[in-house]
Amino acid sequence: MQIRPNKFSGNVGLILVVVMTALFSTPVWAADAVEQQGTVDKALVTFQNFMGNKPRFRDNVKGAKALLIVPTMLKAGFILGGSGGSGILVALDEKSDDWSQPAFYTVRSVTLGLQIGGEAVEVITMIRSRNALDALYKNKFKLSGDACIAAGPVGVGSQWNANGDVLSFAQCKGLFAGLNYDGSIVRVNDDSNKAYFGKAVSPEDIIGKNAVSNPGSAKLREALKNAVK
Repeated sequence: MQIRPNKFSGNVGLILVVVMTALFSTPVWAADAVEQQGTVDKALVTFQNFMGNKPRFRDNVKGAKALLIVPTMLKAGFILGGSGGSGILVALDEKSDDWSQPAFYTVRSVTLGLQIGGEAVEVITMIRSRNALDALYKNKFKLSGDACIAAGPVGVGSQWNANGDVLSFAQCKGLFAGLNYDGSIVRVNDDSNKAYFGKAVSPEDIIGKNAVSNPGSAKLREALKNAVK
């Protein structure tokens, strides 16, 4: 006797394929989104710390067009040293008086000279001109000049020029003997942007065009808005 597959069994098979595909593909995206949400949450804590502990930062934040917040900049090496971290860029929409969704970036640097190690440092770079913000929309941006940081053992102290387009502030979590931001390369993190917003988007899509949103950034954006009132 010949057994013929019926329409019902075929539909069940198709449903199983769809369900199994969803089960095995979704956790990858979910894990990525959780990781990026963690970066956003840490950026909020860093911003609040700087507002509370750094009078110079607090006095100048109202003039910022955008902020590049790196919650953890790790540094390693002796003589030949380097640093790196992940962070977010948020910008102020002057028309709506609201802050943008976060765009994700990585920061990397390699320096020669005395590099006595420590644990980590929080960094916020204040973007004070439209030209500097437009430069960050590119895939790669090099920090120089006014972005140089000299962090002391207790995380105070920063080199900065109040008239510059870019100001940077640092706060140490360990013992550091010099962290030079000058020459650091800032790159767009396309994978993190895609994970957080569910599709491939550029910083201009996120910030300039306001084309995507994630409710996970609400607390950070509210804190930024309250700070510049």
